[in-house]
Amino acid sequence: MRDILDLERFPLDRPGSDDWQALVNRCRDDLATGGMYNLDGLMKPRIAAQAVAEMMPLFEAESFLHERLHNIYFKPIEDLPEDHPALRVFRTSNRTLCADQIEGSPLIRLYEWPPFAMFLAATMDKPELHVMEDPLARVNVMSYREGQELNWHFDRSEFTTTMMLQAPEKGGGFQYRTGLRSDDDPNFEGVARLLQGNDPDTRIIVLDPGTLNVFKGKNTAHRVTPVSGTRPRVIAVFSYYEKPGVMFSKSEQVGFYGRAL
Repeated sequence: MRDILDLERFPLDRPGSDDWQALVNRCRDDLATGGMYNLDGLMKPRIAAQAVAEMMPLFEAESFLHERLHNIYFKPIEDLPEDHPALRVFRTSNRTLCADQIEGSPLIRLYEWPPFAMFLAATMDKPELHVMEDPLARVNVMSYREGQELNWHFDRSEFTTTMMLQAPEKGGGFQYRTGLRSDDDPNFEGVARLLQGNDPDTRIIVLDPGTLNVFKGKNTAHRVTPVSGTRPRVIAVFSYYEKPGVMFSKSEQVGFYGRAL
């Protein structure tokens, strides 16, 4: 993996060593204090650029245009009237490639490399993580072109793991509000203030190509701001689960990718 990853700065290949444990501890601390951690340059930038160049023809010919209108929860909320400001409707738009369309890429190599899952599990304080069985969902690559964005939402899973591959000319920032709600308190009024642009605690970061980002998105609202310019924002999403053999249902596959296997 040394041909695609900077394992001198980030010793993922040496689990249990002092350097590995120090990195795990740092990432745990960042998760606890800020809800995320970033490994800037874990994937070598030239490898990220090469991967994007190889995928661009696929985005043009084979990608699924995912567009939908949704609220921040992706579903109705029985406790709220339809016109409540926390249920404001937004548009999300991107183009998606699935794992079966990028076989042989460095992204698949990284995803299936056991020390990567071992490291992620340690930083998340999980006993272990497993790759998905699902041939579509295990790794996805999203492209956001001019005017496209991933709008405000909460994640279904506790953690989200991404690798930035290409930054756009303008926009495409990762905007988030840590700890906006909890499992015990939905904080609907706080969500409404955020969506009305009245939350001073939102933050925006711009990730460089090759940066691994691990994010606690279940109770932290987040979005990708609109992209502008001719260069799209391209990012990979790695999906791991605490149990083996996870598959999406056919209806979920069709909803996310326009096709089912």
